[in-house]
Amino acid sequence: MRSYRKQLSVALGALLVAGAVGGGMVTDGFNLIPGNTAQAAKPEAPAATDVDVATVVSQSITDWQSYSGRLEAIEHVEVRPLVPGTIVAVNFKDGGLVKKGDVLFTIDPRPYAAEVDRAAAQVAQAEARLNFTTIDAARSQRLVASAVIATRENDERQSAQREAVATLQAAKAALDQAKINLGFTQVTAPVSGLVSRAELTLGNIVATGANAPVLATLVSVSPIYASFDVDEQTYLRFLRHDAQAPMPVKMGLADEAGYSRDGTIVSVDNHLDVNTGTIRVRARFDNPDGALVPGLYARIQVGGGKPHPAVMVDDAAIGTDQAKKYVLVVDDTDHAEYREVKIGDLQDGLRVVTDGLNPGERIVVNGLQRVRPNDLVKANPVRMADAARVDQPTE
Repeated sequence: MRSYRKQLSVALGALLVAGAVGGGMVTDGFNLIPGNTAQAAKPEAPAATDVDVATVVSQSITDWQSYSGRLEAIEHVEVRPLVPGTIVAVNFKDGGLVKKGDVLFTIDPRPYAAEVDRAAAQVAQAEARLNFTTIDAARSQRLVASAVIATRENDERQSAQREAVATLQAAKAALDQAKINLGFTQVTAPVSGLVSRAELTLGNIVATGANAPVLATLVSVSPIYASFDVDEQTYLRFLRHDAQAPMPVKMGLADEAGYSRDGTIVSVDNHLDVNTGTIRVRARFDNPDGALVPGLYARIQVGGGKPHPAVMVDDAAIGTDQAKKYVLVVDDTDHAEYREVKIGDLQDGLRVVTDGLNPGERIVVNGLQRVRPNDLVKANPVRMADAARVDQPTE
């Protein structure tokens, strides 16, 4: 019995081997199962991933340093009264644009007009007195020559004539002062620009002196300053007095993506702040449309150094691997290659790559999330400048 079972086991093993090799019948130990008639098929190669590929941009650039600053008016004036009185007119709209010399406020001019009339009368009186003393002094000079009057009397008449001259000068000065005060009743704009609201309105009484109230503030519009702090290295390289070439400056507002305005540096402070290691710099920008308002936040770019060649890519093509930055380079066989890179600043919407890429290489710019290193890709050529769009994952 045991011999029979051993023979059956050997026969079944031989049958299993024959079925696997020759495509005959195999068994699972209880039933006979038809064997494969051919060897198992090899797995198919994965399909290439469809991605956008662009050639890295290589061109000559100038390095730019970015800073934050604030806009400042070139001229900022607090309008105060120069003569006391009652405000009888406000001649501007709050926040309006005024020109130099425009009348902003009117202080009651009647007391000052009366003072002008009084001073004018004193001038006329002094002129009459001078006319009389001049004639009398000339007569006295002839009489003393013929010994008709005493020398002392002649001296008194000559002195009276000189006193009349001084009195007339004082009267004219008082008249000039009265006219000036009358002119001060018309409070005019000292510069052209935007005026604030009227801090004091019709009917208010104003005084002069140290406690004179601010009637309004006035700021110039164009040009306008942007003040910002630069680091010590930037100052030493580009801004100190022995620097030969002027530095270009660009500015963008908080709601702008780029730097839409060009300006020039007009002043550098006379000392470095030892606490912050920075120095104050002021740049000037044209503001013909009045869109720039003092106090606005400004993003400043300062360019320096000589132009030099650089490799640039779109930010969307750069991935993050923990603390590293990388791109996927497409080789000649259309396979993706992992490449660690070092990046710099933005230049005209593209990111400067300081190390890791060479001119002429192709990189994945759209579809980075769908590709892994060594994957086969189907490269759709695009321009690097057109690659700035959001990569939408496929469903």
